[in-house]
Amino acid sequence: MKQENIISTTEDLKKIVNKALKLDAVGLDTEFVWERTYYPQLGLIQIALSDEECYAIDPLSIKDLSPLGELLADRNTIKILHDAPQDLIIMSQATGATPQNIFDTRLAAGFAGSISTISLLQLVSEQLETELDKSETRTNWLKRPLTEKQLSYSLNDVRYLRATRVILLSKIIGPKIKSWLQEELNLLNNPANYSTIADESRYKKVKGVNKLDRKSIGVAQEIATWREQKARELNRPRGHVIKDDILLEIAAIRPTRPEELANTAISTKAAERYGNDICQATARALNKKEVDLPHQQKRSQLSSQEKGALAQLKELITLKCDILGIDPALLGNSNELKKIIQTLYKGKTTHMRQSFGWRKEFLKDFYQIHRDTI
Repeated sequence: MKQENIISTTEDLKKIVNKALKLDAVGLDTEFVWERTYYPQLGLIQIALSDEECYAIDPLSIKDLSPLGELLADRNTIKILHDAPQDLIIMSQATGATPQNIFDTRLAAGFAGSISTISLLQLVSEQLETELDKSETRTNWLKRPLTEKQLSYSLNDVRYLRATRVILLSKIIGPKIKSWLQEELNLLNNPANYSTIADESRYKKVKGVNKLDRKSIGVAQEIATWREQKARELNRPRGHVIKDDILLEIAAIRPTRPEELANTAISTKAAERYGNDICQATARALNKKEVDLPHQQKRSQLSSQEKGALAQLKELITLKCDILGIDPALLGNSNELKKIIQTLYKGKTTHMRQSFGWRKEFLKDFYQIHRDTI
C-alpha cells in the first residue's frame, strides 16, 4: 500500500474532498471498534474516487474532519455505501454533518433480484465475480501503524462500490421499481436517523420487559434511563453497568433499599457502586401516578379468519415480488405483516410504513379486497 493512499492531515483531506465533490459518485466505508465503549471508536474511513483511486483517511491523526462532513452533506455527489446506516451514524457523529444523497448497495440489491440482507462479500462475488478477502474482519483498527494487509483489505471494501451500483441499477425492472428504491434511499437523508433514541425509551429495547406488570415496567424504564446516562458518562457498554436480565430481575422486585439487591444476581461490586442510584430510580417509578406509567405491549392473537388473511398476504407478496425481482423482506417483517392484518380487521391505528409510499402502492389491491370483505 502506497503511503500516499493514507490521508493523515486536514489539508490532504480537503484536497481529496475537493476532487470527490467534482464527481457524480464516490464509495465510502468505515472501520471501527465497538467492544468495550458506549460510543463506537472510529478507526478508519475509506473513500473511492474510482476503482483505482482509493484512500484511507486516518481519523486518529486528523482532528478536524469537517471537510468530510462537507462531502457527506453535499446534495450533488452520490455517496455509495454498503449497509449504510451504521457507517452514516458514525460519520455523522464524527463530522456533525447530516448525510445527503446516499446510495446503499445492500438495499439496492433487494430491488435488483437479490436479497436486501446480502453481505458485501456475497454481493461483489455475485455481481462482479470478484472475491474479497475478509480475513481482517476482527482486526484492531485503532492500533497503529496499520499493516499493508489491513490497508489493502479496507480499501477493497470501497473499490468496487461504484461498479456495483451501476450493475444493480441496470438489473432493476423498470422506472417504477427504481422510483421505489429512490424513495427508500431518500429516507437516509432524514436527520432523525442520526440522532440517538431518547433515554426514556431505552427500556423498550430490553428483551422481556413486557412480561413484567405495569408498575415494574415503570421501574425498568427508570433504571434503563439511569443506566443509559451512566454508561454514556463512563463511556462503557450499557451491559457493563447492568445486564438486561439483571435489570429485569431488579425491576420485578422493585427494591427501595440497597440491601434488597442481595436477592438478585447483581454483583456485590455493582450493588455497592450503584445500589443507591438503582433505589432512587425505583422510587421515581413508584411515585408516578398510574396514568404516567408505560403500558405493556402485549401481542394479541389472530383469529382463524385473520390467520387466513395473513397467509394470503404473504402469498401475494411472494408472488408479486418474484415477478418484479424484489426481495419480499423489503415489504415488512412478520410482526409488521401481522399488524397490517390487525389494522384491517380490528381497526387498530398504528403507524406503519406499509400505510404510505411505495409499500402502500404495492399492497393497495390487497387492502381494497379485504376492506370490502370485512
